Amino acid sequence: MRLSTTLKQISVAFFVIAISVGCAGGGGGSGGSSDANKAIKSAEAAMAKASKNKWIWRDTGKILKKAKAANKKGDGAKAIKLAKKAQSQAEIAVSQYFLEKSQDRSKYMTR
Repeated sequence: MRLSTTLKQISVAFFVIAISVGCAGGGGGSGGSSDANKAIKSAEAAMAKASKNKWIWRDTGKILKKAKAANKKGDGAKAIKLAKKAQSQAEIAVSQYFLEKSQDRSKYMTR
């Protein structure tokens, strides 16, 4: 029973990711480098929290690196979209960490 509840919670978390990533595209404007810089700083802060727990997703850093490259090339809209995606992944990774930490796994442990 408990495993089923955990799977439901993880499914909801992934649904939230899908919605967040889908909405991160914005209005299609240029974004501007100052807006992109703010988005990148927010993503870095979220990633720092996830890293503190040693629970960061594999590709989050790669996405942030692409955001920085897009910002450097002057593509603020793309930089913002990628930075928001990285921030969303980092925030959900933190949620996943606490969800996993709250589960009683003693019955699955073997000696």
